[in-house]
Amino acid sequence: MTTQEVKRKLAAILSADVKGYSRLMGENEVETLRTLSAYFQIMTTHIQKHQGKVVNIAGDNLLADFGSVVDAVQCGVEIQKELKVRNVELPESWRMEFRIGINLGDVIRDGESIYGDGVNITERVQSLADGGGICISGTAYDQVENKLELGYEYLGEQAVKNIAKPVRVYRVLMESGAVARRFSEVASKEKMALPLPDKPSIAVLAFVNMSEDPKQEFLCDGIAEEIITALSKVPNLFVISRQSTFTYKGKPVKVKQVSEELGVRYVLEGSVQKSGDRVRITAQLIDALSSHHLWAERYDRDLKDIFALQDEITMKIITALQVKLTAGEQASSTEKYFRRKQGLDCYLKYLEGVKYNSSYDIEDNRAAHRIAEEVIAMCPENPIAYGFMASVYLMEYWVGSGKSPQESIEKGIEMAQKGLAMDDTYGGAHALLGFFYCLKMEYDKAIAEGERAVALAPGEADVHRLYAMSLHYAGREEEAIPVFQKAIRLNPFAPGATFVIFGHTLRNVGRIEEAVSAYKKGIEREPNYIYAHINLASTYIMMGREKEARVEAAEVLRINPNFSVDSFAKSLPYKDQSQKDKIINALRKAGLK
Repeated sequence: MTTQEVKRKLAAILSADVKGYSRLMGENEVETLRTLSAYFQIMTTHIQKHQGKVVNIAGDNLLADFGSVVDAVQCGVEIQKELKVRNVELPESWRMEFRIGINLGDVIRDGESIYGDGVNITERVQSLADGGGICISGTAYDQVENKLELGYEYLGEQAVKNIAKPVRVYRVLMESGAVARRFSEVASKEKMALPLPDKPSIAVLAFVNMSEDPKQEFLCDGIAEEIITALSKVPNLFVISRQSTFTYKGKPVKVKQVSEELGVRYVLEGSVQKSGDRVRITAQLIDALSSHHLWAERYDRDLKDIFALQDEITMKIITALQVKLTAGEQASSTEKYFRRKQGLDCYLKYLEGVKYNSSYDIEDNRAAHRIAEEVIAMCPENPIAYGFMASVYLMEYWVGSGKSPQESIEKGIEMAQKGLAMDDTYGGAHALLGFFYCLKMEYDKAIAEGERAVALAPGEADVHRLYAMSLHYAGREEEAIPVFQKAIRLNPFAPGATFVIFGHTLRNVGRIEEAVSAYKKGIEREPNYIYAHINLASTYIMMGREKEARVEAAEVLRINPNFSVDSFAKSLPYKDQSQKDKIINALRKAGLK
């Protein structure tokens, strides 16, 4: 071809090849070639339907060009959906999955063939796709991001042989409910429900389960939760609690919405796909104020490497946000506790238990207790196992599923102390121990443990909440208020209990209208949370609003027809007896017995 014959054009290029083609040929050459020919015919029909043209077929590879990226992507999606249906009809060993890559780039046309960097990039992008999947380049993404009802997952910049600059690559998400975020809309500081903190702020969303097994949900949740826990240990970061970020789980939410509702600048999202002992994790960090990707990566690792991978992702985030770790600070929280195969099994069992210990339900609490015992039996030298059991005993105290409240307290103290004997830097265990001391009315010890907890875990919402509760019951209300506020800022979608006890604190310092608002927010979070209705009833009596108090008292009896004022009184660990008397007298005036 002479220089005069060179013809260049900008084209949308689609490249497709078969995943595991050599294996298929080795197992059954005749059937593989028969299926390949049939599938190429199906692909050609779709390409022509979308005004494209097949320019080359060689072996298991097909190359086509289009005048429009939108047409190319729509065609790719239709091809994959039809081939998925066709594969169901074949024996599993004969099924053929294509990887498709799409790029918008400059090509050289030579007769019916095309060459050049545009083709090279397309083939590199195609090699990153999963079997049955589609990847597109950044130039293609820029043309389609708002034009099709699809999601896109950023896979980062990828090197291409003989191309100077790395290429942005996106995975096309064809299934509804996948991690389909749109990044074109930027968040607004003016529209944020809460002011941005004065340091880098981040929300880590629940990772999406891309596996077919729904039982892997707890692994996905655990990975995100451990990243949150590790980041929250860094003093120069502001990290939203998992209770708030996980409210978006399974919802088609935009990064802009997350940023504005939680008052953060950065959002991390990702997905997990487990197959046997292998796991694929993708993660991407987005600056919501600019919609730019600060960092994105895809990892294919052995499942046993999960802890090191969590730490690696955490450090990538810290580096991307330009947060400096001082001497002695660590972002790692898990790997030192869960080691080797036994540690991994223990970790997965622990994650399963955490799921059951997050609701005020007796049956769930019993399931959590059983799993916690299994975790301790599997990993008796692991402090997290004992900290988890301590949290189970605290929930047991609240829901009344133990033999007695006093036994739940004593058992909880024993478990927290065992965990701390193994690792005295375990902030969560200090927080639990402190609140158990509060329930025993040992207030000085409770507050000392709470102070130690927040020093060790300055970014954990639950640590602040438990410390604030101890301050409240000890009568140190003014000190409790900013600690409650910090807990709520770290967890804007906190459970009803947080707002209810914050309401007690506000009521006790005379900010009674704010207390009512806090109780109502608790009810808004959990309509059947009985303690919110109990305390709203007593507060209305204190305000002289008896009619409204009796409405709330009726709600108390609706939720628990056997409610007893005397039994409730025994659960209030106030240092000042007059505070308890005031509440109990108000409840009796509201009509409760």
